[in-house]
Amino acid sequence: MESNPWKRMSSVLIGLLAAKAVYSAPTPTSSESATFSEKTQYPPSIQGGRVLPPQTEGVYHTELDRVGHILQKPTGTSSPGRFQAAPQILGSIGEPYPLLGWLFPGQDSSESPKPEPSASSDITTPSSTAAETATHDVVEEPTGASEPSGEQESTPQTSTAQASTSATQAVQGPMAASQDAFVPGATGAVPEAITSRDDHPVPKKGVNSSSPIETNKFHSALFLGTQTNATFTHPYTLAWSKGSGNLTSFGMTVSHAEADAVATGPTNDKIPGNPVSYYINPIGIQSIIFSATELTQSTVLTSENPSPFAADAVLRPQSGSSSKITIPVVQGMAYVSAVYTQLQPVLQSGVHFREVVNADSPRNGIFKYRATLENGAVWLIYVTPGDGKDPNLKLESSTDLRGPTGWSGTIQVAKNPAGSSGESLFDNSSGVYATAAAVSGGVDGETGTYRLTWTKAGKDAPSTPLMMYALPHHVAAFDTQTQGRAVNITLRTTTKGTAKAVIGETWTMVEPDLPTSMGFGPWVAASGNSPQLSDASKSVIQEAATTELKQDIDGQSNLNSMYYSGKALSKFATIIYTVDKLVGDSAAAAPALDKLKQAFARFVQNKQQFPLVYDTVWKGVVSSASYGGDEGADFGNTLYNDHHFHYGYFIHAAAIIGALDPSWIEANRDWVNMLVRDSGNAATNDPLFPFSRGFDWYHGHSWAKGLFESFDGKDQESSSEDAMYAYALKMWGKTSGDASLEARGNLMLGVLRRSFHNYFLMDSDNVNQPANFIANKVTGILFENKVDHTTYFGANLEYIQGIHMLPLLPSSSYVRSQKFVREEWDAMFASNASTPAEKVEGGWKGVLYANLALIDPAASWNYFAQPNFDYGSIDGGASRTWYLAFAAGEFILYILRTGNGEFSRSYILFYRTWRWLGLVIFFLPLLLSDLSIFYI
Repeated sequence: MESNPWKRMSSVLIGLLAAKAVYSAPTPTSSESATFSEKTQYPPSIQGGRVLPPQTEGVYHTELDRVGHILQKPTGTSSPGRFQAAPQILGSIGEPYPLLGWLFPGQDSSESPKPEPSASSDITTPSSTAAETATHDVVEEPTGASEPSGEQESTPQTSTAQASTSATQAVQGPMAASQDAFVPGATGAVPEAITSRDDHPVPKKGVNSSSPIETNKFHSALFLGTQTNATFTHPYTLAWSKGSGNLTSFGMTVSHAEADAVATGPTNDKIPGNPVSYYINPIGIQSIIFSATELTQSTVLTSENPSPFAADAVLRPQSGSSSKITIPVVQGMAYVSAVYTQLQPVLQSGVHFREVVNADSPRNGIFKYRATLENGAVWLIYVTPGDGKDPNLKLESSTDLRGPTGWSGTIQVAKNPAGSSGESLFDNSSGVYATAAAVSGGVDGETGTYRLTWTKAGKDAPSTPLMMYALPHHVAAFDTQTQGRAVNITLRTTTKGTAKAVIGETWTMVEPDLPTSMGFGPWVAASGNSPQLSDASKSVIQEAATTELKQDIDGQSNLNSMYYSGKALSKFATIIYTVDKLVGDSAAAAPALDKLKQAFARFVQNKQQFPLVYDTVWKGVVSSASYGGDEGADFGNTLYNDHHFHYGYFIHAAAIIGALDPSWIEANRDWVNMLVRDSGNAATNDPLFPFSRGFDWYHGHSWAKGLFESFDGKDQESSSEDAMYAYALKMWGKTSGDASLEARGNLMLGVLRRSFHNYFLMDSDNVNQPANFIANKVTGILFENKVDHTTYFGANLEYIQGIHMLPLLPSSSYVRSQKFVREEWDAMFASNASTPAEKVEGGWKGVLYANLALIDPAASWNYFAQPNFDYGSIDGGASRTWYLAFAAGEFILYILRTGNGEFSRSYILFYRTWRWLGLVIFFLPLLLSDLSIFYI
């Protein structure tokens, strides 16, 4: 059997690392190794025993912090009338398969050759710079780990969209090859209608920067509120002690929680498998504390150099002091590093040191200690003095390891889970640390590639390799070269499975099968285009649209909420597009399009109930709603909550309006681009907005929480609205002619599909979330430190699952796999489940049945096409018109899909041959009599 050269290279590299001879890193001289003898320090005996007991129990904040979240949920619109479906159509729905010919006349199931994804696609212009009581039941950890893979299971699709002049392809077109996804847009002033304010409800304290602040990133705990909440770098957790804990220290705590410290909520017997309702990691365990003798009650913490992937946490004995500890806080860092300036260092442990070993130096100028804590954890300590002299750290007690006075240099700590082999790897990368990171990426055909690149500092930085931790979705997407640099050191993360150490300053991830051909119409992933509907199906959809377009477009969008106003505009834009391009009745759509433009103009002119303002404090465009005192108004928009949700709906509506009337684009481009700049900016040097406010290119998804202090870090409760935002960027880029924005939206969708599969939407074989939690199917609210199967507005099962469904868009079939949707439906919403969809009330019922179209479009169509339809089951941000079109569009996939996820080639050939002869009407029921050959 032929061996894999990449595996051989990986083995060689790991061997070299273990041999301490990698990347030209300096190695100890033989004389040093020969003469050194390890010395173990034990805590001195204290008469009467320990003064303080080890602190191994953490704090679990299980309550749901609803600050910034109002108890609202989608509600059905008042019934605008009843709809009588065509009897002949309803008669056919019971046997859906003969519908193929007349629902989709002229459907071309051609099989274009599909190119193999390239792991080495060039990127032309990288542009980025540098409420139940918790129990201590042990959470069931995954039994496996994701294997490195450059590909993810996906639906096959053609390499390019077929050239078409049909209405359904109005905004389709091939993307340019090797399109940079991070080309900065214009960075000029915001539109004149947007006034500025310098009195934001949250004053900017504790952060030393005049640049736009990353309000929704992981490091905001360093400057928000008490500044004592945790910062989660994955896998480590950092928090300013600020006099807390048994040691009353004022240093920076570093901790890492293993699975046996996790607490879980009660089980839910309404869900098969009885999953726990939440799991939560402890906070407040002070494993290691970076402190100094000089740090007392006058200590101040500032966040400096904040950026998308990093920030410096700086502790000073008092404000203005030149003496300080600077801790670069970087996502994925393998060591936590502290740069001391003119202080006496003290490493402390609330867990208590059992012993500290003066170990052999990994190379000249670096001094090493091996600390074992009372909980058995082993932490490596690397000390790099500025003057090169031995710091001679002394274990003065079971809690304090003290160094010399007036000392300057760097101290690094790393938890070693891998014994001597892991220690050798840590030795080889000691002395250097990451200071910042940047993302670059592009799209070539249907393949997306993105790279994370770190800058580093420290001793011998040019020749010493960096070590960083990758999350499971990174490892699964690594190209072969990056896979070869992954090593056998792993640490559990709080909510993202197991992190794996990787050597090197750059990772490259590949996302194949991007939905580049996706447009505004229902999208069939397997064929890469939208099906053309028949006159019969169009008549059903048009009758529903006639009813819904009688609704008050102006009134439904003139609200005191950017979120609900945006949803309304997006809804009507989708209805109008359906009538104009899918049904083909431009005359019926035109009056509604004019009304939609007028309603949209209210926001461009900034004349809505709560106008937008430009916030000069944190730097961004926010609703003025909370300037009156209610920080939770409009879901906390003023405090930067949910901007990608709120503004995504507006961007989506604008993309459709511009596609239907290209002359509208120019007058409205700056306003729409302002929303893009605020929520998803590509520029790293924009003086008015930060880079990528919501989307986290390390975690692979967005964070919704803004300037609200939180025990458990950032969170997101709607994966589907995250996907909506990426889809909206893609389509606005296509409509407005911004190829880079379109590429970025496509790339984000690819990354989201993978991260959702790993963390949010849990198949039965998910290996990243705890085994006793995955039967919930969706995470509910995913925090950085806990996962809670609930919502901010209620705990009904249709709420929790449904908020990860809506809005149903063409992108839904891309990010929500059929396997997952089928498992979720059967477990929760089937007729024999605990919450049958037919018994759900209100707008959530429509959401569930629209989602059903992804696996059973005939049943979905049957529900929305029924006579005397109850419009009360349609969410105010959705429409029956679109749901019918969506179900019809998914129907072709339902017919042509086989059990292994590919088209049946023989069936397609048969169908294309005989369709035109009319014999398909006779043969198709026979061919489909055994449904299992086409769909499982």
